[in-house]
Amino acid sequence: MDKKICIFNWSGGKDSTLALHYSLQDPTIEIRYLVTTVTEQYNRVSMHGVREALLIKQAESIGIPLYQIRLGEMPDMETYDNTMRTHLSKFKAEGITHSVFGDIFLEDLRVYRENKLAEIGLEAIFPLWQKDTRQLIGEFIDLNYKTIIVCTQQNLKDICGKVITEDLINGLPPEIDPCGENGEFHTFAFEGPVFKQKIAFSIGEQVFRTYNAPTKTTSESDSPCSTTALSGFWYTDLVE
Repeated sequence: MDKKICIFNWSGGKDSTLALHYSLQDPTIEIRYLVTTVTEQYNRVSMHGVREALLIKQAESIGIPLYQIRLGEMPDMETYDNTMRTHLSKFKAEGITHSVFGDIFLEDLRVYRENKLAEIGLEAIFPLWQKDTRQLIGEFIDLNYKTIIVCTQQNLKDICGKVITEDLINGLPPEIDPCGENGEFHTFAFEGPVFKQKIAFSIGEQVFRTYNAPTKTTSESDSPCSTTALSGFWYTDLVE
């Protein structure tokens, strides 16, 4: 049985966690690194806003080496692509053959990822692809994973800073995807089967920030963006 030697694109959130859960149960997959893009100016996970120190704690608890790709805030597409190409080429030289993502149904994002990997000679794996998002979040909860919402679109301030429960998901407006797959919210996973110990943190301040809105729809996973109009997000800071 040929092994797929993989990097795993780790956002630190629930979709990444469940995709990792599936991947670790697959005997054909070997994960060498958790790969996360981190905003250089703030030492925080891109889009999610989680502190680097908590990202490191996650990786230590999981037991897979963390590989950070440092980027400026809201890089343009050319900068993003060039940076990723450099790191993907390094992985290829180390014998990496595949890259694992937690995307669920964003077809344009999948095609983008597959095309960019193909340029380097790598292939993509999508363990959650086209699964029902309500069933996925239900499975996540049933597996005793816990995750807190750390970032939301401006109209979802009320759930920012809350731990995801079945009641919370059932109370979302019908137009909001249960997994936030359209970029409605992002999370930080802190307990469950892939973690050897619970990630300890306290809740800090809540802030509102505006950004140039991405022209591509973004999912729970890190994803590229080129920018046009302004968009607002609420962040709940997590502190060690």
